[in-house]
Amino acid sequence: MRGLKLPEGAAHWLSAAAIGLAVSACQPGKAPQDDQSEAAADASDAVEPELVKKSIIRAEIDPEPSETPVLQPETIVVPFPATGSEPDAAGLAMIDDLMTHPSFRAGGPITIWGHSDSKGSDEQNLAASRRRAEAVRGYLVKNNVPRDRITVIALGEARPIAPNRNLDGTDDMEGRAKNRRVEIKVDLPAPPQAEETPAAKPE
Repeated sequence: MRGLKLPEGAAHWLSAAAIGLAVSACQPGKAPQDDQSEAAADASDAVEPELVKKSIIRAEIDPEPSETPVLQPETIVVPFPATGSEPDAAGLAMIDDLMTHPSFRAGGPITIWGHSDSKGSDEQNLAASRRRAEAVRGYLVKNNVPRDRITVIALGEARPIAPNRNLDGTDDMEGRAKNRRVEIKVDLPAPPQAEETPAAKPE
């Protein structure tokens, strides 16, 4: 039996197709698991920059631990009007501000010195300075400050901080206004004393 003879062009096409099928058979296709691994890797690469960004923002927001402020004694001078023995609105505002200070809230002793100008007798000025100091104490007690924390001292005209008269003998009105005052000093509470351990009795 004689073999079938193909046209020359058909023979070349069949040879090329056979080679292509052989090459395809030698290359294994990608498994579904490999596709999932590549997808997970891509997702990981996308998340990492976001995590780094969040950590940077947190470092900027987190506050540094603040140091405890060191308490110091506080002193203020409250001016008084020429008439009356009560502090005016400005004086009360100064006292209100003092009561907000940590040193005041620490609970230490309070000393109030009352002063006057030199207009009047020594007895009158001493009494006026006492009324001013007691008015301040009354305001503190009204604002729940224990009375036993407060000491009142009247000094009258004995300790001026400005001249009461000018060199020509006339009244120095500005100086007198400065001398009509109450000084308030808040000291820190005494540190607690360590309890002494009793000595062991000899056996």
